[in-house]
Amino acid sequence: MRRALSTAEILSVGSELTTGSTRDTNAGYLARALTEMGVTVLRMTDLPDELETVESAFRTALARADLVISSGGLGPTPDDLTREAIAAACELQPAVDARLERWLSALFRRRGLEMPSANLKQAWLIDGASALTNRQGTAPGWWVDRPAGRVIVALPGPPAELGPMWRDEVLPRLGERRVGVARATRTLRLSGVGESMLVGLIGEETLAGANPQVATYARADAVDVRVSAVGEADRGAGDIVASTVEELLPRIGQYVFAEGNEGWPEALARRLGERRLATVEIGTAGQLLSLLGPASFLQYGQLLRSEVATAHARDNLGLYAERVREMSGAHLGLAVRAEEQAGDMAVEVAIATAKGAEVNQRTAFLTGEQGRRRAALAACATLWQWLGSQVSLKDGRS
Repeated sequence: MRRALSTAEILSVGSELTTGSTRDTNAGYLARALTEMGVTVLRMTDLPDELETVESAFRTALARADLVISSGGLGPTPDDLTREAIAAACELQPAVDARLERWLSALFRRRGLEMPSANLKQAWLIDGASALTNRQGTAPGWWVDRPAGRVIVALPGPPAELGPMWRDEVLPRLGERRVGVARATRTLRLSGVGESMLVGLIGEETLAGANPQVATYARADAVDVRVSAVGEADRGAGDIVASTVEELLPRIGQYVFAEGNEGWPEALARRLGERRLATVEIGTAGQLLSLLGPASFLQYGQLLRSEVATAHARDNLGLYAERVREMSGAHLGLAVRAEEQAGDMAVEVAIATAKGAEVNQRTAFLTGEQGRRRAALAACATLWQWLGSQVSLKDGRS
């Protein structure tokens, strides 16, 4: 039986990455895909275009992981050294594959060109390697079967080439192997609580557990609590995750506004139902509209200059919420005003219905763009909580 591919390392090759000239998006893309397949990613490493460094990284990764995936370094120039590094790490000599050479030559002939001699290295293979077709460029990838069942996958660096090759060439081959373990994952999205506070609510013992794994992540729009587990002899992965979440909700449920990849637009849409919302924002530079995007429930959005709004209604933001609701004919009006105050943002949020307006006071950490963004998040959280309280009041009367 062939080795199960349950662990992986990702190597990103290119001096443009280690000098900061280019941001590595390939590693994150591959890591997410592998994690969803139940493969544990042990390391993600950026490497310069130096043969000895890249060769050493492949040797080390092969000793640790079942699957080693690289991106970059498959071009025709002298500093494209991934093939040479893999060959050296495997102690093999690359040679021109006649079929690949014909394919490359045909690409250039279609353009009315003769293939430069530099491109010939893109037709190399080593023993145990097969080519991965590149339909977007001239750099074939490599799939290399190694002794003891380990696998190397070499992909091109441009995302427009890597993505299709991964989907069309690599995933079908991985589908023929035993890949990963049965894993289930559920992500809770929280607002109004920080990571440090969550440590006390969740408990250090739970956060240090191996199966299930419970971890917190600070995002731009929320704090995520990710619960993941692998199946055990007497329980499936899904059952372990479900029971863990059930245990966590009494402690953190009041802060949970969404799950998975959902954000504020989805969370607010659920609570608004058929109701439409109109907004006006002051001092936020349009961050609320940017956060909500093309939300289906958003009927009207208005941005006012802070100094104008301050001069006319400093102490009655509710008037703005009422006016924007009336102007648009929406069911609800939401007004937010943010002003710098002692290094943070003083945030007012007003919510208006046909019966009048309620005004809430909040503080958003920091000033500038981050402070304005957090003021918009505070407005979303305030509206979400207000909508929840209306449901609670209705349930209490029934």
